[in-house]
Amino acid sequence: MPLARPRSTAPGRGSPGSCSSCGARSPPCSPGVPSAGATESSAFRLPLGRPQRATRPSGTACPGPWPGVLPPRVLLRTVTTSLTTPPTTPSGLGTSVPRWVAPTLVANVVAQVGIVVTGGLVRLTGSGLGCPTWPQCAPGSYTPTIEQAEGYHKYIEFGNRLLTFALTVIAIACVYAAVKYLRRRHLTVAAWLVLGGVALQAVIGGITVLTSLHPVTVSVHFLVSMMLVTAASYLWFARNEPSAPRHWLVPTMLGRLAWVTAAVGAVVIALGTVVTGSGPHSGDAEAPARYGFDPRQVSWLHADAVMLFVGLVIGMWVATHLVARAGRFADRDVPGVWRDLVLLTAAQGLIGYVQYFSGLPELLVLMHMLGASLLAVLLTRALVTMRTSRPTADALPATE
Repeated sequence: MPLARPRSTAPGRGSPGSCSSCGARSPPCSPGVPSAGATESSAFRLPLGRPQRATRPSGTACPGPWPGVLPPRVLLRTVTTSLTTPPTTPSGLGTSVPRWVAPTLVANVVAQVGIVVTGGLVRLTGSGLGCPTWPQCAPGSYTPTIEQAEGYHKYIEFGNRLLTFALTVIAIACVYAAVKYLRRRHLTVAAWLVLGGVALQAVIGGITVLTSLHPVTVSVHFLVSMMLVTAASYLWFARNEPSAPRHWLVPTMLGRLAWVTAAVGAVVIALGTVVTGSGPHSGDAEAPARYGFDPRQVSWLHADAVMLFVGLVIGMWVATHLVARAGRFADRDVPGVWRDLVLLTAAQGLIGYVQYFSGLPELLVLMHMLGASLLAVLLTRALVTMRTSRPTADALPATE
């Protein structure tokens, strides 16, 4: 019987010059280990029968066209797997996580961002006092009444209040998931912070109504929402991190600069509330309460902080890109996270300038509030992505 024809060595999918799983070229995947005394050619074919396929060690990444860089198809599969793989327990053993946990964590983030937008809608439509008392909507009634003089504003404000119950249900589900399935202290703390924050926000909202929408209470109401968005985002992005000391995947100085960037971002958001509290959208057109600052001057101060933030974000993008060339980030697209921040910050700046020079139209103001919430989400994602609890060959010293 004739021997099997040797496999062609022309580069192609599944050939010795390429990877059988991803098609990457140069260097090829490792061939199967030949038996003792076998020649080089026999490693790729059996004495009689079909040629043997090239194999690679289990669990190893296929080499890409550049050393240390995964091919796009493998990188996409790796990132997708990292987002969908069930978390592990602190002991490193897998745990059975129900399918509803991941969607619930995402819903937690979406709900916290969503109530910021609906709260902005309440303010921009002048419906902040649509329910003039709290916790009741009108004296003697927890729901709007026909006798109320607030018109459609009472329904907008009451609808926003009802969302608190939805947020509470989602937050309770996240606490249950963190305690029973995720079983990591930092995730449990984040889940409890969200639940406690939702309850606190209900009280702050009541104080805001009882103080006739004083700008201080309105600003605090918004800033606490940003904290809840951050906590919910951390719960989602850190869901796969073991409960262990964390270390930077970048040089320590660059990690500190990332914290500085996040702090400046928080200052930008805080100054934005001062700009809002000095502008025309108080939430009650009949009796607007304002900070009393010159809107133009506080807008300039806000813009100066934004420019500093833009410079820091661009610097972090460039720096992480340079670090990524050393292969330190493994399967994490850290430069991509900072690139997204650059794009979002640019969009926020454009919206801010357009709304300022066009007289603060309600739609642009609402988009700006949504952008601020997304900024908190992406900043949290950036910090989580740059730190890890997992052991790596090039890990920097662990820090709490």
